[in-house]
Amino acid sequence: MDYNRLKGRPPYPFAVIAAAIAFSPRLEAMVAEAIRLSAIFGAELLLIHVGTRTAAKEAMLDEICARRRSGAAGRIIWLEGDAVDSLLAACKTNMVDLLILGALRRENILRYYLGSVARRMSRRAKCSLLLLVDPSVAGTSFRRIVVGCVDHGKTAQTVETAGYFAAGTGCTDLRLVWEMDQAGLAMSMSGDGTTVETARIRDQLLRDEEAKLRQLGACLEHNGLQVEQLVLGGRPGFAIRRYAEDCGADLLAVNSPDGRYGLIDRIFTHGMEHILEHLPCNILIVHSRPAAGTEARRTDG
Repeated sequence: MDYNRLKGRPPYPFAVIAAAIAFSPRLEAMVAEAIRLSAIFGAELLLIHVGTRTAAKEAMLDEICARRRSGAAGRIIWLEGDAVDSLLAACKTNMVDLLILGALRRENILRYYLGSVARRMSRRAKCSLLLLVDPSVAGTSFRRIVVGCVDHGKTAQTVETAGYFAAGTGCTDLRLVWEMDQAGLAMSMSGDGTTVETARIRDQLLRDEEAKLRQLGACLEHNGLQVEQLVLGGRPGFAIRRYAEDCGADLLAVNSPDGRYGLIDRIFTHGMEHILEHLPCNILIVHSRPAAGTEARRTDG
């Protein structure tokens, strides 16, 4: 397998979609969601289960797949071992573009510190992730999609991928929300300037952020999508989470984290942790694959 083929490959279109399935009450809903999305995007479908393979499980899955559509629902992969390590290996081997995971809106304290599969995967996966908080056999509606935009090299691909997802799922309300870090804004205005000078600096920074946002949205509007644009002040991650929750978003699309987080990062919360600690809605974490020898520019702290 030539894994170098993944380097520089854009996060969309989705050629291979996988779903991590567990034999829980949400099994049929997860299978139905995966079948629907793979059909929408014309993608190959993989169903991945990490756990002991039994005749009873095979029969249950075959019955569910038969109900959801005639014939098999894609390829089924049975694995054993650590859930995260097994899923990471399967996604890499099969060059998965989008992995669908079930997720909890809020974890209890014990699971918060130990970390769920969805939380651990969000920091380690080399493909995009779709975290579904309430999968449905009827299919989740993605009418309102919010895209979190920050000053980062990954953001353009996140916006484009969200536009691709919105067009496929029939989104009627797509919002690009630029997160302007209030702490950075305060630092840039610190000094002995007058009130008039401070206001001038603040207004100029706001205009600069609005210009960046318009540039990001131009490609989506060119493709026929109606896009609302908003500059939002506040701490990155926390502000966008609150906005998505308050506006009733069906999906929040964000950049993938730049690296793995440890316990210290959980204490001093990063942007992604603000979102994962209390999911406001379904989450699309877009993973950009930089070409060999390049690295996404990080400026959002």
